[in-house]
Amino acid sequence: MTGTGPAGPVLIGVGVGPGDPELVTVKAVRVLSQADLVLVPVLADAGLAGAGVADAGLAGVGLAAAEPGRAEATVLAHVHHGRVRRVAFALTERAGRARREAAWDGAADEVAKAFAEGAATVAFATIGDPSVYSTFTYLAAGARDRVPGLTVRIVPGITAMQDLAARSGTVLCEGTESLALLPLTAGLPRFRAALEQFDTVVGYKSGRHLPEVLDVVRDMGRLAGAVHGASLGLPGEDIRPAAEVTGPAPYLSTLLVPARRTTRGGKL
Repeated sequence: MTGTGPAGPVLIGVGVGPGDPELVTVKAVRVLSQADLVLVPVLADAGLAGAGVADAGLAGVGLAAAEPGRAEATVLAHVHHGRVRRVAFALTERAGRARREAAWDGAADEVAKAFAEGAATVAFATIGDPSVYSTFTYLAAGARDRVPGLTVRIVPGITAMQDLAARSGTVLCEGTESLALLPLTAGLPRFRAALEQFDTVVGYKSGRHLPEVLDVVRDMGRLAGAVHGASLGLPGEDIRPAAEVTGPAPYLSTLLVPARRTTRGGKL
């Protein structure tokens, strides 16, 4: 698939699900297998060996020593062509705006370089879905600025919200019920407002905010039936009633607060 061809360069954001390799779509596997280059994000702002290594990671040094992220591990469960390259991303809210933008620019530079070297298609693997709180949004914006005539496409993926609902046997919404999804890093007032205005509420990135978030759920009488999930589909998977959680959780955790239901089909 080398050479830009008549269609010009194509960048494809590929959703690979929340972590379980079996939840990757057939189309995603085909795109990842055929792409001239597959980029995978690596956490560059935490969990390495301190600030020095993280800064080096953003400069493109030391990425080989980083532990594989969820997206990379999922990709490597399906493709073995050797055209997978890591790019550093500052993936948590603690990284700061400047470091995040530096990571976005570095990844966009990698995309532009690949096309300049003759690639026709570059794929970027992202956990969940590329259209839902994904780093692909920022990568695509930077790549458009650098690559004339770039076509951007998306292959949807299963989200953590869907996976947690399925694994816990929780119905997300039925009948006329509303559904809200928001990052819990947005703050407790927005989360409380969502609980007041919507039937089912799902919060991403609960992490260190989880104890305070659960206090709000409890105060509003919505704790019964609420579910916490972390490391979905991975070793160490943690799915349990939110009422049983007592402390902070991993950054990429999900909280599902289902709608109040009293009768079957009561909200048709």
